[in-house]
Amino acid sequence: MDLNKLTILEAFRGLREKKFSSEELTRDCLKQISRLDGKIKAYLTVDEAGALAAAKRADEKFAAGESVSALAGIPAAIKDVFCTAGLKSTGGSKILENYVPPYDATAVKKLKDNDCVILGKTNCDEFAMGGSTENSGFFPTHNPWDLERVPGGSSGGSAAAIASDMGIYALGTDTGGSIRQPASYCGITGLKVSYGRVSRYGVMAMASSLDTIGPFAKTAEDIALLLPYLAGRDAKDSTTPDIAIDDYSAEIKKEIAGLRIGLPKEYFIEGMDEGVRQSVLDAAKKLEELGTEIIDISLPHSELAIATYYIIVPSEVSSNLARYDGIKYGLSKRDGDLLSIYLDSRAQGLGREAKRRIMIGTYALSAGYYDAYYKKAMQARTLVKKDFEDAFEQVDAILTPVAPTPAFKLGESVNDPLKMYLEDVFTTPASLAGICGLVVPAGLANNLPVGIQILGKRFAEKTILRIGHQYQLATEWHKSKPDLSA
Repeated sequence: MDLNKLTILEAFRGLREKKFSSEELTRDCLKQISRLDGKIKAYLTVDEAGALAAAKRADEKFAAGESVSALAGIPAAIKDVFCTAGLKSTGGSKILENYVPPYDATAVKKLKDNDCVILGKTNCDEFAMGGSTENSGFFPTHNPWDLERVPGGSSGGSAAAIASDMGIYALGTDTGGSIRQPASYCGITGLKVSYGRVSRYGVMAMASSLDTIGPFAKTAEDIALLLPYLAGRDAKDSTTPDIAIDDYSAEIKKEIAGLRIGLPKEYFIEGMDEGVRQSVLDAAKKLEELGTEIIDISLPHSELAIATYYIIVPSEVSSNLARYDGIKYGLSKRDGDLLSIYLDSRAQGLGREAKRRIMIGTYALSAGYYDAYYKKAMQARTLVKKDFEDAFEQVDAILTPVAPTPAFKLGESVNDPLKMYLEDVFTTPASLAGICGLVVPAGLANNLPVGIQILGKRFAEKTILRIGHQYQLATEWHKSKPDLSA
């Protein structure tokens, strides 16, 4: 048995029934990393010693009959924007190339407190800025389905790791689509949580009013099992409200017959790949067969989302990246006066996309332009949010494409920022509104995976996970795997 191919639930049952140990499970994942990661390049850091030590501790607890969580002994991968105590955390940037944090991000601490095994840190676009993982300060990650194509971004390393069974599940971040798009491109399941559902403490900030933390897994059922361990109030993150965490594993077992699902006309645009369009329409038909009512709806301000997002995000980036100044931590070029330290450290440590967003954001926030750009973008954001609020008075969830095309080729768009930004056309509206979105595999186009996006109102993760799970019970797309034999 290839233990690394198991789902969280299968691993949980196997460990409880003593069919295998956590150490055996972890070693199978590490073997897969050793076999494949030279060509996929999903990981920036692999912590073999730490993973095996954690697996051994979990096995000792199992042997002693101790009460442990459902995640105990199960290996996970962590996007490199999460701080991990004693383990290098670079944010995918040269400016933090050798940074080792003294503390864990809240999400990482919660996993460790539940005896999770951390395999290592996955590659990403620098400080989560990008949609292809080509903006990593180190190297691009390759899509397991076609090594000449991108895995999506910015959480491309995490998605590629799970798609190629180099881990059982992974953590990523989603600011404008950075979990959803890679999940679609790599043929796995990914959840963008509602803003504030999971603590952002200890995660390197890109755009603080949009950043969310979420999981990648092989099924919606796995995400339902995992989410309660991540979600909840955190005194270290004031954006996490003290509201109840649903029993997602129980909720997903409910039938979806009678639910109303909206299909927004603005998401079926001219120029989108026909295979993508057909996959979404086929999914709508399948959901209708399962008893849901498919309703045509309108989200009229969707066309404003990309322009709005790419003013707000660079503005917040220009503020958040000011901390990387070569003084306290990270790369420091200490030649000359204080200004030279700032300029040289940032010039050499930050990549093109980070610099581009800093400049755009600083301009948008500058005196004389604030009202014309940032203030106007915030007003447009309110209109986008209101569209969703109005829609959720009619429907329980919304079904859309994730991206206009399947995964594109490496190098095809990286030098065309506008083309790259337009890949986010279907994911940024939900981010601006702060709502949740689940991506599940729903087909193939040109032999590449295509996912569907199921959107729910804020903190309605239970509804979209329920729809995603019931869809996966009725279809086989989530079982499709890339050919990794070569």
